[in-house]
Amino acid sequence: MNNLRFALVLGSSGGIGEVISRQLAAAGWSLYLHYNTNKKQLDLLLDELKKAYPGQQFRSVQADFRAEQAAEKLAADITHVQAIVVANGQALVKLLSDTTEVEMTELWQVHIQNPARLIALLSEKLRRHNVSYITFIGSIWGSAGAAGEVMYSAVKGAQHAFVKAYAKEAAYSGIRVNAIAPGWIDTRMNQEFSAEERQQVLEQIPLLSVGTPQEIANMAEFLLSGKADYMTGEIIQINGGWYI
Repeated sequence: MNNLRFALVLGSSGGIGEVISRQLAAAGWSLYLHYNTNKKQLDLLLDELKKAYPGQQFRSVQADFRAEQAAEKLAADITHVQAIVVANGQALVKLLSDTTEVEMTELWQVHIQNPARLIALLSEKLRRHNVSYITFIGSIWGSAGAAGEVMYSAVKGAQHAFVKAYAKEAAYSGIRVNAIAPGWIDTRMNQEFSAEERQQVLEQIPLLSVGTPQEIANMAEFLLSGKADYMTGEIIQINGGWYI
């Protein structure tokens, strides 16, 4: 146990979180794999990683971040942790005037309140290590903003602000805090868009292509690898030049 490095990946059953989990496992990390409702997908991933890396440990943990006390519930399941990857989330494509108070509250709880509370609860465990890591998967819209996704943009922007502020506060403890801000990534969520809508987006991206979850996972693993330990408080844009 003492020789194992443990990371908690929030949203392990999601399109990006799942690939990040595989990448970190391949790099030697033992993992807490968090999910909310997609237990079937998480169980498949858990079984895959246990078979592929028998010398490491993999555990599933469940929490609904829309709920009060979700952070406390999840923190109670974590015994050792050196890294936290915040890859959970929920999108909301809606005009601000059509967005309900419940939807606003849930977005805040899922993206900011419960992740921040969880980090606070686990900070003592992170500080046991000379170097530890927190990586948020933010969004291009947290930096650029998006019409029709105002509240989603707002909470992603709040994540970016949290990263910059907490990086300063946690630096004395050796905790590196960064965010990756993806642009259009080819996930299950984005496959719901029509071919015409997809083409309209591609025409706005200088590299004329969408990104892949693997490209996000590569950066996430790099930030936790020890090769980027002089980086903290950074919002790393991976968007093909869509927003610079």
